[in-house]
This record gives sequence, structure tokens and C-alpha cells, in this order.
Amino acid sequence: MHFALPDFYLRDVKLNWRKQMPKMKTHSGTAKRFKKTKNGFKCGQAHRRHILTKKTTKRKRQLRKAATIHPSDVPMIARLLPYS
Repeated sequence: MHFALPDFYLRDVKLNWRKQMPKMKTHSGTAKRFKKTKNGFKCGQAHRRHILTKKTTKRKRQLRKAATIHPSDVPMIARLLPYS
């Protein structure tokens, strides 16, 4: 059984659809690299992937800790992560 919708209903649906704002999308690459904290964002540190033999144990141990993002870079990352 197939029944048609009234013309006024279709007109209202089309008009309301046009009024909606576009969705804000999270940048997936940024979401994988940064996490929101109370005071800003944190991320993993660089220089710990390869050529580790010449780096001291102390240096490698200190690179394990998460780094915080500089306050001047926080607005840019917050724009890429609108729902964090």
C-alpha cells in the first residue's frame, strides 16, 4: 500500500531543511593526537620513534611524559576539536 503525502507537508519539510546550519566536524587527525585537559590540551612528545641508541636513558624516560600545548596554539586546536 502506497500513499502520498500532502503537498503542504512536503513544502514545510523542504523549507525547514534549508534553514538548518551545517554540522561542525571534528578533524580526525587532530582527535588522534591531542586530548583535552582542564587547562588546555596534551599530546605525545616527538623524538621517541627511532635513532634511540644515541639518546640517553634519562632523555628517553623524560620523553614518555605527555607535553602540554603552548597557550598560543590552544585556539587553533580547539577550532579543530569543536566537541572536546
